[in-house]
Amino acid sequence: MSETLQQVMGMLAIAMLVAIVARRLRLPYTVGLALVGGVLAWFGTRRLPALTSELLYYLILPPLLFEAALTLRWRELKRDLPPILVLAVFGTLAAMAVVAVALIFLMGWPVASALVFAALISATDPVAIIAMFKDNGVSGRIRLLVEAESLFNDAAAAVLFALALAYALAGGQNLTGARMALDFARIVGGGAAIGVLFGFAVIFAARGTKEHLIEITLTAIGAFGAFLLAEHFHVSGVLATVLAGLIVGNYGEEREGADFLSARGREALGDFWDFAAFLANSMVFLLIGARVAALPYEHYPWTVYAGALAIALFARAVAVYPLAALFSRTRWRIAPGEQHILWWGGLRGALALSLALSLPGRVPLRDEIVLVTFFVVAFSIVAQGLTMPPLLRRLGFLGASDEQPNRPEP
Repeated sequence: MSETLQQVMGMLAIAMLVAIVARRLRLPYTVGLALVGGVLAWFGTRRLPALTSELLYYLILPPLLFEAALTLRWRELKRDLPPILVLAVFGTLAAMAVVAVALIFLMGWPVASALVFAALISATDPVAIIAMFKDNGVSGRIRLLVEAESLFNDAAAAVLFALALAYALAGGQNLTGARMALDFARIVGGGAAIGVLFGFAVIFAARGTKEHLIEITLTAIGAFGAFLLAEHFHVSGVLATVLAGLIVGNYGEEREGADFLSARGREALGDFWDFAAFLANSMVFLLIGARVAALPYEHYPWTVYAGALAIALFARAVAVYPLAALFSRTRWRIAPGEQHILWWGGLRGALALSLALSLPGRVPLRDEIVLVTFFVVAFSIVAQGLTMPPLLRRLGFLGASDEQPNRPEP
């Protein structure tokens, strides 16, 4: 117990130092954490806990997803809902198809392994990009597009991963198109139902009290409860938590006097979930950096990693540019600069890693999938994370006002 407490306190101390230094150097905080985690692992420290699928999936993801969904405003979201849903759903499908086909025909991967990796690597990480946007003061439509698309993309990727994993474990046997369609409907419908149930349950319970500490505790139960119950019934925990967060964050906002929270509770709610997300961010990126630096990449040639990275970046481009073109003559037009940010800002992170680490040993190429996933995530966090602020500055998004339509051209 004392060793665990020492590890947690050590991580918090490191995170605070990194936050202070990163802000002074104007570097993304998440990138700094990953780099410091890598340095600690490089020098052989054992003061950091192991990065496991359970830690990522059940402890880190729920608060990060809930906090991100909590801050999305429905009145803004519904204005851009058509392009967001098209990019999140059809974009994820397109990216998965491109990655799978390329791995099968260009790199010779088995179909089952290609589908599993394609599904998990198509999940963009709202955690890293939202943290970077906050650090750089990015606001307006581009922030909404990236945050909302990433959240719904995560839900879509998690569902596709469940289907791909079922196919891989069954060896393609007894899995007809009708069976997969039913599984898809069950995973999505079940996750959505549980998310809505928990969201309104929190609202109903909070109406019976005006004690802000109880109100905050109820939202925490909603965030973790929705995720855990959905996963218990083998439906989408990611979708359940996102919908619960959207409902709690938006209920009563557009109707004066209909807020279910007390004034103090509403104010404290934002502070509590900001802090929870900060703690989760600090843990996950520090541990990712440490794990990345300690992996045995020499087991496979560099062409495997470079090839998978190139395929993932190309697939993300296919998921963004052609679909954005569908809205070019509509009121939902996505400007070229916004498209570039959606592509390069499609970072991979906690969800992709948790899904990769959760793979059972009998999945073909399981170890290779894990190594390649960590490599792509490391490139995403460090290379894309470091170049995003200059790209945002170059495209004119830094310091953009919320009151102005955020549609700069490159």
